[in-house]
Amino acid sequence: MNIGIDYTAALKQSGGIGRYTRGLITTLAHLDPQNRYTLLATSDAPRRDLQAFQEFSNFSFKIYPLPERWLTIAWHRFYLPLPVEWFSGALDLFHSPNFILPPTRGAKTLLTVHDLSFIRHPQGAVASLRRWLNQVVPRSLARADHILADSESTKLDLIELFNLNPADITVVGAGVEERFRPITDPVALEAVRQRYQLPPASKFILGLGTLEPRKNFTGLIAAFSQSPVRETHHLVIAGGKGWLYDDIFAAAHNSPAADRIHLVGFVADADLPALYSLADIFAYPSHYEGFGIPVIEAMACGTPVVCANNSCLPEVAGDSALQVTATDTPALAEALARLAADLSLRQRAIHAGFHQAQKFTWPAAAGRLLAVYRALCYT
Repeated sequence: MNIGIDYTAALKQSGGIGRYTRGLITTLAHLDPQNRYTLLATSDAPRRDLQAFQEFSNFSFKIYPLPERWLTIAWHRFYLPLPVEWFSGALDLFHSPNFILPPTRGAKTLLTVHDLSFIRHPQGAVASLRRWLNQVVPRSLARADHILADSESTKLDLIELFNLNPADITVVGAGVEERFRPITDPVALEAVRQRYQLPPASKFILGLGTLEPRKNFTGLIAAFSQSPVRETHHLVIAGGKGWLYDDIFAAAHNSPAADRIHLVGFVADADLPALYSLADIFAYPSHYEGFGIPVIEAMACGTPVVCANNSCLPEVAGDSALQVTATDTPALAEALARLAADLSLRQRAIHAGFHQAQKFTWPAAAGRLLAVYRALCYT
């Protein structure tokens, strides 16, 4: 098989879709030495992460001659019929891991849809992005020969909202890299504590994700502010600025526990295992998720988890996390207090979390992806 994969998101996005795509495709490279792969990226994508593929002779790279914005305009606003194969060469299959399919000449097409938050939680996206996704995603779904979803929850959303045939959708979830484990080296832990100015020698609750409404950081701040846990812990929220984030900073500034709330900004990928390990509790009360990789990463690092009970999160967390309704601030406040104070509950959550995280591996996910590639190319 000669397979083309748009690798732009993996090079440009540190978390979310970028992390998912990197984890899946780099593992696939180790799994499949036989088929030929062409990774494509826009001209404005950094090239440093492509070094991971240099040892694989069946992987090659092609750079689109335009930056992502201009290529998107050409394909999806002006509808210019510039097939991917003009840049990649002949393909049996083209895989777009990021919601939208470009034109193709003859290759079969595979599209990954990570979530439908722009429909399920529209207030969490700026209006222009919402309008754009409502235009291009349905067209891409209609053109795709097959569709991948991150979770059973996203698959059900696709079936319900777009009346798709369940047989046309395969679930390929995420995995946990082996580096996500409890970090006990005091030097490494202290280096991360200093790098992000975390509260010294204090217990803290960790929230992690891009600063945007869907992640419900305002709800987390409200719950922390009214919970007795604020007397014993700090709240650390880590993540780069996304969109519509002013309310998050305002909530932190106006909280009665403002001096114990820390927004530390973007955290480097390499520092995440230590950050999870430093945290006493990981809180993920998101309004909607396609998968929720941080939940299983935190579990793999031995951090007990409180998360929302919506979308894919019950599927990912299983019985290993305390689950609450995202909009139920008192329930979230109580869950944080329970995990902070009840040692027996904490130990059960930690043990169950280790077991749950082991269910999600990149080799298993990449194996499912390869099976889909084979099924599409040989039918």
